[in-house]
Amino acid sequence: MIFSNYEIISQADLGIDDAVEDGLTFFENALKKARHGAKQSGLFTVADDSGLVVPKLNFEPGIYSARYAGENSSDLDNRKKIIDKLNNINSASLSAYYVCVLIGIRSYEDPMPIYTSGKIHGKVSIESSGTGGFGYDQIFYPDSLNVSMASIEAELKNTISHRAIAAQLLLKELEKLKS
Repeated sequence: MIFSNYEIISQADLGIDDAVEDGLTFFENALKKARHGAKQSGLFTVADDSGLVVPKLNFEPGIYSARYAGENSSDLDNRKKIIDKLNNINSASLSAYYVCVLIGIRSYEDPMPIYTSGKIHGKVSIESSGTGGFGYDQIFYPDSLNVSMASIEAELKNTISHRAIAAQLLLKELEKLKS
């Protein structure tokens, strides 16, 4: 695990409810989550916001990735909505990217949060493959590979994904704080 040198406590373990995600950007939502967690716990807090962005679909699903097909929609519902949009514009695939923003915050009032982000570019496709992963992984094909994210072994995915990139950068920033 990437943060093996740190004690990780989930907000759920502390009985902290989810923050309201009403920001307009991944950064705003990650910051809201981090401030919420820090205020409730009094601890250094790391929070993320992430999703899939398809520029030619008006940057959808974007910050609404988890609920793209509606509140309480399933991963399958969300994938079907992307596929329907691709079919509606007679396109088998479009350029897309996964993005993850991580925020580390020392306290609720921290004026200088630690901010990192990671992206992985590829395409979304009407072709679905693979059984691993979650979300849009079955229809997202990274530029560097000829298979979907859902077809990639977890060990490789944990080194090339948008979350892995953002986490590696955050870890470097946390190490700087120790010196």
